[in-house]
Amino acid sequence: MNTQHLQTDFLVIGGGTAGTMAGIKAKQANPDANVLILEKANIRRSGAIAMGMDGVNTAVIPGNSTPEQYVREITLANDGILNQKAVYQTGRWGFEVIQELERWGVKFQKDHAGNYDLKQVHRVGKYVLPMPEGKDLKKILSRQVKREKVRVTNRVMATRVMVQDNRVVGAVGFDVRKGDFVVIQAKAVVLCTGACGRLGLPASGYLYGTYENPTNAGDGYSMAYHAGAELTNIECFQINPLIKDYNGPACAYVASPFGAYTANAEGNRFISCDYWSGQMMLEIWKELNSGKGPVHLKMYHLDDDTIAEIERILWSNERPSRGRFHAGRSENYRTDGVEMNISEIGLCSGHSASGVWVNEKAETTVPGLYAAGDMASVPHNYMIGAFVSGRLSGINAMEYIQGLEHVDPDPDFLAAEKARIYAPLDRPNGIPHTQVEYKLRRYVNDYLQPPKSPTKMDIGLAAFERYPETLDLMGARDPHELMRCMEVHFIRDCAEMAARASIYRKESRWGLYHYRLDYPEKNDAEWFCHVNLKKNEAGQMELCKRPIEPYIVDVNLQQEVYDVAVR
Repeated sequence: MNTQHLQTDFLVIGGGTAGTMAGIKAKQANPDANVLILEKANIRRSGAIAMGMDGVNTAVIPGNSTPEQYVREITLANDGILNQKAVYQTGRWGFEVIQELERWGVKFQKDHAGNYDLKQVHRVGKYVLPMPEGKDLKKILSRQVKREKVRVTNRVMATRVMVQDNRVVGAVGFDVRKGDFVVIQAKAVVLCTGACGRLGLPASGYLYGTYENPTNAGDGYSMAYHAGAELTNIECFQINPLIKDYNGPACAYVASPFGAYTANAEGNRFISCDYWSGQMMLEIWKELNSGKGPVHLKMYHLDDDTIAEIERILWSNERPSRGRFHAGRSENYRTDGVEMNISEIGLCSGHSASGVWVNEKAETTVPGLYAAGDMASVPHNYMIGAFVSGRLSGINAMEYIQGLEHVDPDPDFLAAEKARIYAPLDRPNGIPHTQVEYKLRRYVNDYLQPPKSPTKMDIGLAAFERYPETLDLMGARDPHELMRCMEVHFIRDCAEMAARASIYRKESRWGLYHYRLDYPEKNDAEWFCHVNLKKNEAGQMELCKRPIEPYIVDVNLQQEVYDVAVR
C-alpha cells in the first residue's frame, strides 16, 4: 500500500451537518488558513442529512422564544444533567444559522405574513420549523464549502487522532477505494462523525437498517477515547419511536402540529407531548407492555387536505421511501394508524445526551481537539445545534492555532496503526465483517437494551472485553471491506463504554434511556452529576463523577418535573 502525506491547519473529520459548517466558518474566520474536510463517503450526499431534512427541532426565533427559555426546557427534558453554557449556544446562535442557511438557498416554511411558521411540539414553547423543500440541503452545503475554497478529500476514513506532547497533531486513516495509508498533519482537529447508530441491532436484523445513518458507526466516539478525551453520560442511550419494520420515525413531531398524536390500540392518547425524550419513550414502553399496545400515530381523524400536506412533507424529505413503504402494505393515513415500535439503542447527544465532553467552545479535554454535531455532549441539539457546534469549533480552532507549528508524527505510532488497520487484508478468507458485527450487536441487544438488568450488563461487558479476540479473526478482501472491519472496531469500543457507564450509574434517569431494574428510582443525592469516562495511562477505561456546572438559567428541578404521561 502507498502512503499519502497531507498537511493542513485545521482538519475536519466528517463532512455532514457539523463538519461542513466547521469548515466554512473556519475559512471565513481566517481565509488564509488551510482547512481540510475528510469524508469517508462523498460530501454531496453524506451524513445524517444525506437525503435532506423535513424540519428543524430547535429553532429559537426572536419574538417567539428566547435562549433562556430554550435552555430551561432542555434542562428539564434532560433531568438537569447538562452544561447549560453549551446548550445556551444553540439558543444564542441558532437564529443566525437559519438566516445564513436561507442566504445560501435553504428554504424554511413561512406563514402568509412572511413570518417563520413555527410549530409547538416541545412540552413548552414553539421550536419546530418545517422545511417542506429540504431535500437538497446537503447539496447546498457542499456547494458553499466549495465557494469558501475549503479543501475536501472524499473516500478517506480516519481511524485514529494523533496526540503528542499533550496536544493534537493530526490524524491517520486510509483510502477506502485505493487502500492507501493516509497521514495528515494538523494543528487542530474537530471530530464531526455523527452518532453511533450501529450500536444495537434493529428488529429487522438488517445491519444497516438503523434509525441513524448506518455509516455513523461511532467512529468519533472511539477516536476521541483513544486520543485521551473524556466522554460523558454514555449510559444515556438514544432510543426512538419508529415506524414498525421501517428504519425511520413515524414523525409525530412533524404531524402533531396538524392535529395528529400518538395513541394506543384503543385510539386514546397516553402522552401529552410528542417531543422525543427518555420520559416519552418510557411511557411508550409501558403502554406497549400494558395490554393496550400496539401504539400508533393517529391521523385518520384529520381531513383529507391536512393529511395530504403531511404526506407531502414526510414523503419527500429525509426518508423519501416512507411513502413506498406504506403503499407496499396498502396502508393509508386516512384509514390506518401508523404502527410504532421502539428502535434499537444507539449513542447520540443530538437526540439524547451521550457524547464526547465539550464546553461552550466545542473544546474537548484534549488541547486542539474539538467535537461537534451528534457526537458532542450537548443534549437534544439536533440539526441546528449541530450547525452551531460546527460553527463554534471552526471559529475557535482558528484562534487556537495561532503561532502553532506542525509536529512530525511519531513513527512508532504510525507503524503500529498501519499494522492494525491492514491486518484483515492478511486474512482474506477470515470471518466476514458482517458476521462479526452481527454477533457483536446481538450482544448489545441481549444485554444492554433497557430496561437494564445488572446481571445482563455484566455478561455483556465480559463479552465486549473478550471481543478483540474475535476482531482479530476478521478478514477483508478489498479496501471497502477493510472500512467495514474498522467500523466494527469502533462499535466494539462504544459497546464497552455503554456497558461500563450503565453499570457505573446506580440509579434510573432519563426515562427509558437509562432505566435500571435494580435501581428504578432517580437518586439526586448521589447521582446528580455527569458520569465521565476516559482511557487512562494504563490503557484502561476509567470512570468518574463530574459535577454539574452552576446553571446560568435558574431551574428548580424539585418543583418542576418533566412529565408527559396522560393520567
